[in-house]
Amino acid sequence: MSHFSSLAEVLQHQAMSRPDVAAVTVYSDRPGERPSLTFAALHAQAAHLARQLAAETAPGDRALLIFPSSVEFVVAYFACLMAGVVAVPMMQPRRNANHDASAAIIADCTPRLALSPASDPDPRGLLRERLAAHGIRHLPVALAPEPAPLDAVRPNADGLAFLQYTSGSTSLPKGVMVSHRNLIDNLAMMRERLGNHADSAHVSWIPLYHDLGLIMNLLQPIYLGAPCVLLTPSGFMHRPLNWLRAIHEHRAEVGAAPNFAFDLCVDRFRPEQMEGIDLSSWKIALNGAEPVRAATLERFAATFAPYGFAPEAMRPAYGLAEATLLVTAAKRGSLPRTLDVSAKALKAARIAPPEDAADRHVSASCGSPMTGLTIAIADLETRRPLPQGAIGEIWIQATSVAGGYWQRPEESEQTFRARLETDAPGSGGSWLRTGDLGHLDEAGELHVVGRIKDVMIIRGVNHYPQDIEATVAASHPSLRRDHGAAFTIIDEHDIERIIVVQEVERTQRRDIAEAEVVAAVQAAVVNNHDVALHKVVLIRTGSLPKTTSGKVQRSLTRLRWLEGTLEPWNLSGDAEDRSAASA
Repeated sequence: MSHFSSLAEVLQHQAMSRPDVAAVTVYSDRPGERPSLTFAALHAQAAHLARQLAAETAPGDRALLIFPSSVEFVVAYFACLMAGVVAVPMMQPRRNANHDASAAIIADCTPRLALSPASDPDPRGLLRERLAAHGIRHLPVALAPEPAPLDAVRPNADGLAFLQYTSGSTSLPKGVMVSHRNLIDNLAMMRERLGNHADSAHVSWIPLYHDLGLIMNLLQPIYLGAPCVLLTPSGFMHRPLNWLRAIHEHRAEVGAAPNFAFDLCVDRFRPEQMEGIDLSSWKIALNGAEPVRAATLERFAATFAPYGFAPEAMRPAYGLAEATLLVTAAKRGSLPRTLDVSAKALKAARIAPPEDAADRHVSASCGSPMTGLTIAIADLETRRPLPQGAIGEIWIQATSVAGGYWQRPEESEQTFRARLETDAPGSGGSWLRTGDLGHLDEAGELHVVGRIKDVMIIRGVNHYPQDIEATVAASHPSLRRDHGAAFTIIDEHDIERIIVVQEVERTQRRDIAEAEVVAAVQAAVVNNHDVALHKVVLIRTGSLPKTTSGKVQRSLTRLRWLEGTLEPWNLSGDAEDRSAASA
């Protein structure tokens, strides 16, 4: 389908060739409600709304899309594509504006319109209040009983399809400018690498304002002409095994999620809840959006093998919004590859075989670069490409790399138009600097180590926060997996110290002996990383700052610790719902 210039043309093609296939089905949080649209109905509804958008906007105007996972979001998104309006998917504004990205996004992209469901009453008036303060016209969206056709679409291959705001895990969110050509090229790469097709139904719970949810789990199946089934994020967080049940019910081949989601399914596993579920149709269990852990791959495959899940279905991958989405993944049907490396050498930013069993660290490969995409591992100081097995910054060249950040020319120049020291003068091609650390193994597959800004250097030794966080969570049953943050501070003696903030398990709150838990954490970190923690902070369930994809916001956690605004573990009440919203 690479001959199409936009996804709006793709939808028109699917509406003509597969009109009666269910393009999107949504599992509402209300029991029994599963609204659905065929490809023909989706195209008609989007075209109807596009007529109204075209009458109220000029090409290139921005429109906020503020929806839960719903058929109305899908209609609004494609209406923007048809009308030449730049869609800006965004989560619902939160009352606490200090910890809410919506205000920063609105100020950054200056939207003309904001679209949201007509059925959403906005009882607190927060959305209306926020939009009125910025002079933004609010357009409620409902499905039309008799949608009117659209005469013509306005997009072009070089124009913007949408702004994908980064998660803000290390800084304020920035709007990545994704063109129609970027989007079509990355969707074609995914189809070729993963082997998906028109019968590859996708089931997802990832929010649609996140790139993994939007592109991999919604736009990829529409590009293929395949069905897409959407669950709500809150529904998954409360009952994660319902995701697996939906995969079973729809005989889905594809389900993608961050690493923590696969851990959560194992942690909440109950045999009685899996009765009758057959996962043999699941061919692509794509694990991305945060560091992939070899232990997670092993635990998930072992737990769900009795229900038909095949180990080769697990598909670790690497991607980022700045490259539209997917950068690396292994081909369908291959077992995930792991590499045993020395933990000591890793701390020195080197890759070497482990000295003994105690020195063994298992690294999960995220697969090889997509066809048409080039990866270089660059030295942070010299910008020279590094050989196989050396750790450096991951640099990317591809047609799917976006044009830059919205209205940020200096940051765009530094990030999207980098040059390697060895690039010939006038050679043309520039590189995307990802800000991520990694290395290529002997098979040319990528192993991601961490983010440059997160690396902690203690007495000249590199420590990666995700490794310490994993050790902490495994040190005591009262601690919640994938809900900790490690970061450094400078003490009064100008010495760098490590702080760990860790959520407790909700079900364990009443029985926690804090001194015992802290001692277990300290001992585990010393034994596994040869470094002492300055302080262990236990906090309330669901209160750790996380991005929309479930990434830990270490810099924001650090700021809240310094401000003294983290919520202690022994406060009354429960913040589980906030955890669901942030995932």
